[in-house]
Amino acid sequence: MKRRQLLRHSLMAAIASPLLSPALAAARRATSAAALAPLLDDTWFDEVHQAVLPRGASLRIVARSRHSAVDGGAYAWHGAPDGGACFATEDGGWVYVSNSELPDAPGAPDGGAGALRFGADGSLVDSYPILEDTRLNCAGGRTPWQTWLSCEEHATGLVYECDPLGKRPAVARPALGAFRHEAVAIDPGTGLAYLTEDEPDGCLYRFDPKRRGDLSAGLLEVAVADGMQLGWQPVSDVGAARKPLRYQVPEAARFRGGEGIVWHDGHVYFTTKHDNRVWKLQVASGRLAVIYDASLVDEPVLSGVDNIEVAPGGELLVAEDGGDMQIVALTADYQPVPLLTLQGQDDSEITGPAFSPDGSRLYFSSQRGTSGRSRDGLTYELTLPPAVRAG
Repeated sequence: MKRRQLLRHSLMAAIASPLLSPALAAARRATSAAALAPLLDDTWFDEVHQAVLPRGASLRIVARSRHSAVDGGAYAWHGAPDGGACFATEDGGWVYVSNSELPDAPGAPDGGAGALRFGADGSLVDSYPILEDTRLNCAGGRTPWQTWLSCEEHATGLVYECDPLGKRPAVARPALGAFRHEAVAIDPGTGLAYLTEDEPDGCLYRFDPKRRGDLSAGLLEVAVADGMQLGWQPVSDVGAARKPLRYQVPEAARFRGGEGIVWHDGHVYFTTKHDNRVWKLQVASGRLAVIYDASLVDEPVLSGVDNIEVAPGGELLVAEDGGDMQIVALTADYQPVPLLTLQGQDDSEITGPAFSPDGSRLYFSSQRGTSGRSRDGLTYELTLPPAVRAG
């Protein structure tokens, strides 16, 4: 850990984005310093959960695959928990939704997605499915109108729009394309949706709905690049009846294994796993930048980049698929700082980081737990110290 703390000071200076003005960078560093101060050097080891946590934080397991999360509940928490998000409820509580990356195979349970409902006091009060009869549901994204988009990660995978409360049936959104989906982020200002593709030569897509807040129809486009400047060209065969989407536009920009994606403050941030990079797209200008590249150091703090989330203080949190089983914060000047480390789970990956509406709790999963098997996933709640929440 000490070696990594030394490395973090020099890593990001070489690839800091030119889009971040000095004044804005200084302002964000001030906010970030206040938020992350308790995390940098003051940690403790939770022997019960075999985890390194920030001083003052606490960890609990809220769900285990194949087991009911609530006493007497009929719903067994799904295996291979993956992407997730939190939604506020009218009673002051919240819901954490989570995908299941299980395949649809004979004798095996479906993928789909499930939900954990919490009361205003943080107690777990209910658990239920919100999507069934799908497969390999990897990541996804939340919408500004408070639904969950669950993405299937296979060659003809679709995006499904789900009700976090489980009261309305999930609906397929084929207008978003049939491909190996990973994640979705929606710009609340324009209503445009940005989608990643988990292929070694995958693409970045943009969906412009005919009506704001309605994903049933619209224009699907793929990114094309002129250096680090992105433009967009329409995809004609969104159902991939004749050719995979990524090959329909020869000029399409290639990204090496698109993973998590999130919108924040006029930018879309996304990760690519095969080159261990984090990218930033300024949506107004189409300007692209690499803000983290693990190849620039011999022993990177962050590797196996996967799901991505924005912390209350504005830092980016990146979950590791492999690596050192960490959730790593990228501060305002893109320095990597470990937030949490799980030990004894080397055959798993961290998935689904998402904050409760008040920012006091961070939910995430270890997809395969301590056994390394999808049927033994663990879903956690990290309660943060007050100083971090205030940031």
